[in-house]
Amino acid sequence: MSRLLAITSDQFISPTSGIEGLNAMQEGYDGSGVGILLKDLGGPFENIKKFPILSGIFSTSGLRRLDRFMMDIGFSTKYKSSFKLPQKPPQGVPKRDIYLVRAYDYPNQWEAYSQKELQDRCMKVRLHLKTMGEDQHDMIVFSFWPDTIMIKEIGDPVEIAEYLQLDNKEFTARIIMAQGRQNTNYSIDLYSCHPFFLQGYSTMTNGENTAFVTNRNFLVSIGCPEYNGYMSDSEIFTHILHYTMSRLNLGIESYKHIITPLTDEKLTFHPDASFLRHLKHSCRQLIIDGPNCVVGCLQDNTLFMVQDRKKLRPGIIGGGPGMFVFSSETCGLDAVLPNRDKSRDFQPMHLDTVVVQPDRLKMNVLCQTESIQSNRLFMGCFQADI
Repeated sequence: MSRLLAITSDQFISPTSGIEGLNAMQEGYDGSGVGILLKDLGGPFENIKKFPILSGIFSTSGLRRLDRFMMDIGFSTKYKSSFKLPQKPPQGVPKRDIYLVRAYDYPNQWEAYSQKELQDRCMKVRLHLKTMGEDQHDMIVFSFWPDTIMIKEIGDPVEIAEYLQLDNKEFTARIIMAQGRQNTNYSIDLYSCHPFFLQGYSTMTNGENTAFVTNRNFLVSIGCPEYNGYMSDSEIFTHILHYTMSRLNLGIESYKHIITPLTDEKLTFHPDASFLRHLKHSCRQLIIDGPNCVVGCLQDNTLFMVQDRKKLRPGIIGGGPGMFVFSSETCGLDAVLPNRDKSRDFQPMHLDTVVVQPDRLKMNVLCQTESIQSNRLFMGCFQADI
């Protein structure tokens, strides 16, 4: 099994905080890799939040090709960070030329575009760069999005954090998602390393989705360029989240009704029975099969956790106003927030969606048996006022 750790904080914190939480759960993963997502960035990125940031790994020749391509389409560098790497990487970590985190200024001709047009064009640039890298094996592109940094590598999470010097003050954020990855289903590939990211939405998963092929075929059939890749069955969760919110224009309270709809018997007594029956029928190919625990982040920096019906993967949330931590295990939570009120910790069950909004005032639990409108307005059937 993998291990998940996510933090949302009013204060900017280092990604090493997430690594410390993962390290406390190290018996739950094999050290085959780590993925870290940073959002709501601090340091030199705090004042350039509207500009897209490219995150990835490049060979020297790949960087030259990147520079030519970005210049040709009108992008100019606004800020770049540099990783000062030791000559020799830790054992098991591939030697790379360049770990790139670079913010860009938009092309002049993009100034007239709407926000949605900007988002779609950034997505298409990322997909094009990914294809370029796959053609010549000289680029691995994880994200190209404002106020977002994605770092992934093969190897032990603690060793990678030390190797990349992630305690650098350049890399601070209010949102951190990290996963220690155990590679069980596929050959090791950084594109199959969690978290996954698409147009501001991100998820990471502990579990296995045996409905992967059905889910993938449905998304691919839609014909949207962003629904591709799928080096991991867990990438499906990010794309279903994107489809729910960006394509169907539904809220997070509907996400769980799509991936794990209520039984027909329970729908009979639901206040939104008619709508949910229609949603279940029209999105039946997006129903997942677990067990899975999913932690995710929305475009507005809301964090959430859901379990599937089997509820066989651990998950716990704790904290208080200003900082909450989502963790696979209590020991991970203890490593990051040892002095919290532990009586307020919450472990979501199979009907729950736990949400912490960007104000970070409280933990909200949305219950599938409650009306969707009630969940939207009052944030569910349980509120942990902590």
